[in-house]
Amino acid sequence: MKRITRQRTEETKQKISEALKGKAKTERHRKAISIALKRYWATIPNDNNKDYIDNLK
Repeated sequence: MKRITRQRTEETKQKISEALKGKAKTERHRKAISIALKRYWATIPNDNNKDYIDNLK
């Protein structure tokens, strides 16, 4: 399922947090993740733009 807004439930946030705890990443890996996520989130609209989201349905 592709995300159409940025919001997540608290339950989902907690599950993600637990799954990622304790996993070490190198500085290079963290930088690559940061760049990739910034690019990805730039393509996802804020929930404030209801007209855009309604047109996707």
